Amino acid sequence: MQETRALALTFEVSGLPPVRTEALSIFAAGHRQATRVRALLAAACAAAQRTGWTALTGPVEIDLTLRSPPGHRTSDASTLLGGICAVLADKKRIATIGLAHLGVLVDVALYTDDRQIRRLSYTEEPAAEFSYQVRVAELPPVV
Repeated sequence: MQETRALALTFEVSGLPPVRTEALSIFAAGHRQATRVRALLAAACAAAQRTGWTALTGPVEIDLTLRSPPGHRTSDASTLLGGICAVLADKKRIATIGLAHLGVLVDVALYTDDRQIRRLSYTEEPAAEFSYQVRVAELPPVV
């Protein structure tokens, strides 16, 4: 039987990515990043459903391309990548804060947890409006 599971998933999101800048979870109900979190989860969910993606359990790489108007950079790369990675990982491990407000989006996970990340990349490109592209890919297992 041939494996047909996608090994990489790439998708676009309008607006700004969620950022991780404080100890308070970006998943907390009413958090100031809530709109950005939901937009990222909805885009990831649509891409995963389109391709039949299942959450990766082995090593992964994550690429983020931020598009923004020249001179309008919003955050540093580490807070942007931190927010993206937190949102795309499995959220069941943080269920103690209550995630019911996310509805079905709580189940969106492109990989299990951040310990799987072996490679990160961040690129900025000029654009008229804010948007970003995320790529999550499976890496060969480390021997």
